[in-house]
Amino acid sequence: MTTEAPPTTPPPTTLYRWRWAALATLLVAEAMNLLDCTITPVAAPVIRADLGGPASDIQWYGAAYTLPFAVLLITGGRLGDIAGRTRIFRIGVVGFLLGSLACALAPSAGTLIAARAVQGAAAALVIPQTIGLIRGMFDGAELARAMGSIGPVMGLAAVSGPVLGGVLTHADLLGSSWRAVFLVNVPLGLGVLLASPLLREDRSAHRPRLDLPGTALAVLGIGLTVFPLIDGGTAEGGTAGWPAENWAALGVGVTVLVAFPWHQRHRSRRGRSALVEAGLFRHRGFFAALAASTLFFAVVNGLTLVVVLQLELGPHIDVLPAGLTLLPWSGAMAVSSWIAGTRLVPRYGPRVMFAGLAALLLGTAAALAVYATGPATSFPWLLPPALAVCGLGQGLFAVPYFTTALHRVRPHETGSAAGLLNAVQQLGGTLGVASLGTVFFRGAAVHGPVPGDAVLNGARNAFGLAVALLLATGAAAAFMTAPGRRRADEATEGAEAKGACEGAACEGGHVNGRS
Repeated sequence: MTTEAPPTTPPPTTLYRWRWAALATLLVAEAMNLLDCTITPVAAPVIRADLGGPASDIQWYGAAYTLPFAVLLITGGRLGDIAGRTRIFRIGVVGFLLGSLACALAPSAGTLIAARAVQGAAAALVIPQTIGLIRGMFDGAELARAMGSIGPVMGLAAVSGPVLGGVLTHADLLGSSWRAVFLVNVPLGLGVLLASPLLREDRSAHRPRLDLPGTALAVLGIGLTVFPLIDGGTAEGGTAGWPAENWAALGVGVTVLVAFPWHQRHRSRRGRSALVEAGLFRHRGFFAALAASTLFFAVVNGLTLVVVLQLELGPHIDVLPAGLTLLPWSGAMAVSSWIAGTRLVPRYGPRVMFAGLAALLLGTAAALAVYATGPATSFPWLLPPALAVCGLGQGLFAVPYFTTALHRVRPHETGSAAGLLNAVQQLGGTLGVASLGTVFFRGAAVHGPVPGDAVLNGARNAFGLAVALLLATGAAAAFMTAPGRRRADEATEGAEAKGACEGAACEGGHVNGRS
């Protein structure tokens, strides 16, 4: 058996004849992931009505997907570097396809939640490979065009998800009801698999090692933090009614998460491959960026779930109009993302991010006013305009956020930073579903048939918490963009550079086996 040595210089990528068809394959895989995230909340109340179980299962239908996706995202990227991105991509698509089939055939809530976790873990293998594969097939101006196509496709998937979820569940094709929202992944997944030979294999020239202890710490810390938030969501008596084991799990989870940066820096100083570049933990502005992302996406994901829950559990709106209610949010987000990326951000830079926060805060406050004054037993017609303003804010914030967050990151840290930002985005969504969903259920006291007024009260409480979280997001974003952060970070880097290099294996310009 012969081993082919990697070329010293990459081949001219623009000569790869199937690059545009391969790009379409990758975009369908990306859209399939986002579609699965946005399609489920609309069907969640119908799923619970069919399968039974506690009200907290509604939160787990989403969190069981995003939680493993978040904690395994960086590890999935490393596996692509080691074993080849196309190979790991195919394995992930197969896992996602099988997980989707298991979801569609699930006989109980527990089985469905477990199958959702399989989907999330598989998505963590698929999504990190797309950027590397695109960069391996395109170059120059074509690379910019290929990367620029991701945003519109994601916008279309975000718009389609809630609508498709409502349409498929309402249509009840062949008696499938909610199961059709998972079966839709089958033709998409099969199409991606059949087209995957168009992808050209690509892997890192310098293969990193997996940080299994770091991955285990991340899984343990995040899991123990999220579980009691959701599990206690419908318990009586507020947090005072939590069992002692919930408090213990939350305490251990938070402790592990606090210890995680220390573990990563310690591992890096010993010359061992870390899950996250240790240098990132010296950027205080980057910490603020992580906090801003967590808070922002907690609000976005949590509120979309609350909107659907209030409509379906309060005035008992059918699943189709409930899904269509989110269309103004998704549509405005897609339009504002395009405008922000093409016109506003190039001209105004990070200031667009604060305009987005202001718009989202305004839309959230308007929705809160609708819930405070609107009817409990009929459709709130003033809600969709408020949600459109929320979507406008989401698009204006998200586009400049990632550029701003990576602005002070050093070149060799960019890949790790981007992976961590995406992981934290998913974690924020999970925490939003847990926290805002819990506040909703406690306010609504959902334990069987629910009066409309109680559900309306739960929605008011959740949107009120969202206002507070958005104010905290603004504070984190202000710290993230403060001019003084660059000087402080540079001073810290200068003081720690010698020690960091002495503790690592610095040979030939590579630290810990990475460029």
